[in-house]
Amino acid sequence: MAIHNLQITQLDPNKASDRSRLVKFVFKLYKNDPYWVAPLIGDRKKFLDPQKNPSFEYLKVAYFVAEAIVIPENSPKGTITGGMEQDVGIIAAVINPRHNETHNDKLGFFGLFECINNHEVADALLDAAAGWLRGQGYNAMRGPVTFTMTDEIGLLVDGFNDEPRILMPYNPPYYPELLEAHGLKGAMDLYAWKWDMIAQYGGKAENLPPKLVRVMEKMKQRGNLTLRKMDMKDWDNEVEKVKVIYRAAWEANWGAVPITDHELDHYAADMKQILDPNLVFFVERDGETIGMSLTLPDANFVLKKMKGHLFPFGIIQALRYQNKINWARVWALGVLPEYRHLGADGLLIYETAKSAMENGYRFMEASWILANNIDMNRIIENLGAQLYKTYRVYEMEL
Repeated sequence: MAIHNLQITQLDPNKASDRSRLVKFVFKLYKNDPYWVAPLIGDRKKFLDPQKNPSFEYLKVAYFVAEAIVIPENSPKGTITGGMEQDVGIIAAVINPRHNETHNDKLGFFGLFECINNHEVADALLDAAAGWLRGQGYNAMRGPVTFTMTDEIGLLVDGFNDEPRILMPYNPPYYPELLEAHGLKGAMDLYAWKWDMIAQYGGKAENLPPKLVRVMEKMKQRGNLTLRKMDMKDWDNEVEKVKVIYRAAWEANWGAVPITDHELDHYAADMKQILDPNLVFFVERDGETIGMSLTLPDANFVLKKMKGHLFPFGIIQALRYQNKINWARVWALGVLPEYRHLGADGLLIYETAKSAMENGYRFMEASWILANNIDMNRIIENLGAQLYKTYRVYEMEL
């Protein structure tokens, strides 16, 4: 397709109509994509709203939109059929001072990148984000990160013929080429692993290999470890345990930034609506909580049916399909550093898979796992998972 009169406009994050414009473009771009899962429009607007997203208490964000007249390739020569000026791409530039304080750098981020399949548009969007960051004194740009390392991270570069699991990003196959042609280089790959528990165990926990069961039981005994499920009646105290583990277990990871109490409380409140306590485990040693795993039912199965709308028929669709969810995603798994030699991480995955099968889940995804997290990737692979999707975080100097 050809484009004319390409313009980049900076939007106002505090203006509801500008945030709506960002959301509307995404729905238009993915309208005919069979794998895209529409978020609830109301939730997406809140996510973009500096007054409702707790990460904006410290982030500084600029939104940009690309506008152009688009000439379809099949238009008769000399005409501009279908050539109305329209939005053709969006991007956000993000400054995270907590990242810079932690890693002692001047690195900015880009996120919210969505674009038609056109190099000129992609270049203009990336130049806009880079220019804004450069003007703020930053010397490198990394992304996509929308907006923190706990949110939507990475560009899908392998595994396109599948829907994303809950809280994982999705993009068309042409995005990597657009970014790489602009000069962005891969900085880190993120892995998504899949367990097909039907193929491996017939979907039944009693079919787990006896040798694996014996190994896991011996590991519990040797390390004096006990595992328990989350107590929903003791929600506040359980969340506090998650906070301690989450901060300690991830603090040394690539790109990690300490998460605020407000952010964690916000995530917990959102997840409580879809949480299955049968999929949340704590591991304890001598009465001390030393690790946790939090696995979420794949609510994307329901969201796909709702098409972005809670009303008037979204509630009906949710009620109709919520009991048919057969995927679960391991969203977080961590063990306190001083106890990692005990094999508690493997136990958490094993118990989660076992409980998932006992409660009707057929498939499980562990994501995302840093490519340089050799130990965790090895544990997951040894437990029978298949590496089936790769996401990439890119970087360039400014």
